[in-house]
Amino acid sequence: MELASRAFATLGHPGRLAVYRLLMRFTPKGVRPTEIAEALSMKQNTLSHHLSDLTSSGLVQVERDGRSLFYSVDLAQAEALVAYLAV
Repeated sequence: MELASRAFATLGHPGRLAVYRLLMRFTPKGVRPTEIAEALSMKQNTLSHHLSDLTSSGLVQVERDGRSLFYSVDLAQAEALVAYLAV
């Protein structure tokens, strides 16, 4: 229940929801922030804030590959959220 509450509160913002939807389309592959910002026509500082919120809520994970960061949906959390909704 706590996961669902946090997830829906986080996804309640249109910008964060747009980022999450984009990341879902690329699952399981990660996406670099510059690509996300370009695809969504979003300022980098705004995107950074949204990614931070999505990551801290457990919906998104980040991995480093060299100097690049790649963001992706945390599939375990997404599955847990869907399972919660289906019960």
